[in-house]
Amino acid sequence: MTDDQTTMTAPGGASTSRAATGVDAAVFAETTDALISSVSQVIDGKPDAVRAALVCLLAEGHLLIEDVPGVGKTMLARALGASIRATVRRIQFTPDLLPSDVTGVSVYDQSEGRFEFKPGAIFAHVVIADEINRSSPKTQSALLEAMEERQVTVDGTSRGLPDPFLVVATQNPMEMEGTYALPEAQRDRFMMRISMGYPDAANEALMLRQRDTANPLDAIRPVISAERVAALIAWARSVHVSPAVEEYAVALSRATREHSDLRLGASPRATLQLVRAAKVWAALEGREYVIPDDLVTLLEPVFAHRLIAARGGAMARGRGGADLVTSVLDSVVRSVRVPVAAR
Repeated sequence: MTDDQTTMTAPGGASTSRAATGVDAAVFAETTDALISSVSQVIDGKPDAVRAALVCLLAEGHLLIEDVPGVGKTMLARALGASIRATVRRIQFTPDLLPSDVTGVSVYDQSEGRFEFKPGAIFAHVVIADEINRSSPKTQSALLEAMEERQVTVDGTSRGLPDPFLVVATQNPMEMEGTYALPEAQRDRFMMRISMGYPDAANEALMLRQRDTANPLDAIRPVISAERVAALIAWARSVHVSPAVEEYAVALSRATREHSDLRLGASPRATLQLVRAAKVWAALEGREYVIPDDLVTLLEPVFAHRLIAARGGAMARGRGGADLVTSVLDSVVRSVRVPVAAR
């Protein structure tokens, strides 16, 4: 069997072949470069944030962007959505938002004498959950089934969501007024959490010049279709992970669960998502196999938001919590033996 005929599992679970996707290493690189360039038109000087968003999209995960207001969280989500020829919907999470506003509701049609389902905003390829922690935990939980199972159940009937499906959520730091902590189950659904950070002086000055009279989002045109995204996802999932690298990922996760400074370590879902993200990362690096360094590079954005510090049960967030979690993950990496000849 030649490399081009290698079978793999497509996003929907069906077995297919590389040739059937119409994607090879060169096409993958060309298409992802175009996506990164498109989003970077709007997000100046933040290549790591742009790449993280792309990794979540192609690894079939979801992205949580946490930072102070005004640093481009929503702009990044909207730029990614605008770069894909697909349905994009934005949900502004507010204290009065209801779960049915997210998932949909059944409405009685008097003329037909039956209930008709009205889809909520979650029925889109890219869903922007803006300021997610300004809504109550009850409303936040409306996303749980959608993010994990890619379906919504209303009145006992399950309805599938579009493929591909990506939630990009933004939230303000917990210290800000009017925010609710995301439940552990909700945070565990996000593949990665990143922060934008303030732009440097040069990029902030460039932003002033470019956005003085025009909205940069108006210049973005789709560079890829939803169907093409699905093909890229299938290609990324075919990236090889050796048993040694799989065991390394498990060892990293288990080390967080056994760490004395943590009350809650990384879940098995976190292990799975770390490997899926590493596959995309390797593909973006031009490789068709994952190396241990890929896991280490992604360890903090994939694990940090899931960890809860032992002291006082404090969540792994805020300046002190973030420093503690970074220190814990550094010690985890040092304590776990790196596999040799992992390819």
